Amino acid sequence: MKVYRYPTRQELSVLLKRPTRDAADLNATVAAVLSDVRLRGDEAVKEYEEKFDHVRLTDLSVSEDELQEAEKMVSPQLKDAIELAHRNIEKFHAAQQFHSEHIQVTEGVECWQKSVPIQKVGLYIPGGTAPLFSTVLMLATPARIAGCQEIVLCTPPGRDGKVNPAILVAARVAGVNRIFKIGGVQAIGAMAYGTESVTRVYKIFGPGNQFVMCAKQQVSLHDVAIDMPAGPSEVEVLADETSNPSFVASDLLSQAEHGVDSQVLLVTRSEALIEKVQQEIESQLSQLPRREIATRALESSKIILVSSDEEMLSITNQYAPEHLIIETKNYMELSEGVINAGSVFLGSLTPESAGDYASGTNHTLPTNGYAVAYNGVNLDSYNRKITFQHITPEGIRRIGPAVEKMAEAESLDAHKNAMTLRLREVK
Repeated sequence: MKVYRYPTRQELSVLLKRPTRDAADLNATVAAVLSDVRLRGDEAVKEYEEKFDHVRLTDLSVSEDELQEAEKMVSPQLKDAIELAHRNIEKFHAAQQFHSEHIQVTEGVECWQKSVPIQKVGLYIPGGTAPLFSTVLMLATPARIAGCQEIVLCTPPGRDGKVNPAILVAARVAGVNRIFKIGGVQAIGAMAYGTESVTRVYKIFGPGNQFVMCAKQQVSLHDVAIDMPAGPSEVEVLADETSNPSFVASDLLSQAEHGVDSQVLLVTRSEALIEKVQQEIESQLSQLPRREIATRALESSKIILVSSDEEMLSITNQYAPEHLIIETKNYMELSEGVINAGSVFLGSLTPESAGDYASGTNHTLPTNGYAVAYNGVNLDSYNRKITFQHITPEGIRRIGPAVEKMAEAESLDAHKNAMTLRLREVK
């Protein structure tokens, strides 16, 4: 990791920029696949599965026999861990239930909201080098609590035509209705448009590679809602002279092993800590099976040395990290100044991996600086709020003249007339 000591404000604006890529070819490739899936449905999906996932499928659905087989393949210890994580995620998200309140805004005018679950949601779960069965829990658990009627899950199969068994067990625990062996852009297209096998959904959730994220953004323009825009996963760690270098290094590496484009940032007030952390990174990195991936991610990662807590917070709120770990002595005090972040981990005993799996918070979070405007997935992500209003004769008399004047000022005479007729009725 390259070290930057006491950068100026102008230098920081450059340091904190995420990498950009030319997306012209990517957009064209994704658009072609989506169009094909829209036109040819299951047939196109199966062809792309053979092309991209190298498997020839006769049935896109995961069968009951496959679900039962998966149950036997997952160890009791892992099942227990999945159940524990699910309970914590369920408890945290259930506490987010919306409670409606009727408000009398003026005499005779009553307004309220009703929370209604999205009926059909689609979940995308990546496979590849790290099948994210934990993401099944994060996405399906709040969907079930919200009351979504159909929860559809797509995930790429292996070359044997089967889905990772831990993904299937997690799907059962979290309450997924139907599971399909579909990956990549074709999965997003299938859920956005519907096919002979796959139900068309109203909103798509879940992470993925650049092709998946591009597909989600394209279908969101006209066809279906998505959870949020996203880029590569990222972490920022705030540390000081009291921080444990071993813990700090482990937090940086746990992010770096996600992928070669993962973003890793350490901001500290301690010069002495920097050398100790770098030594720990080298030591721990040598033991990691995914060390090649982590090494490449670290090549573009940064350590920034600053002189004050205020500078650490300023950098944090400018960077708006997906994950923020505060391992300083005064972590609670610093946390008060955090404005832009996806999820915050406080103290030396709260690693990002706790939130990734089992603390109960959701790990589907805004990346690429989107934390300035977006929050992570929560119970509200699966609901819509419908507003209601009811007006009595007294309410018409109180707000009617104002409505007439405003409608007239906007030259909307039919709007004015709708109120004028009622005013005549109640006088």
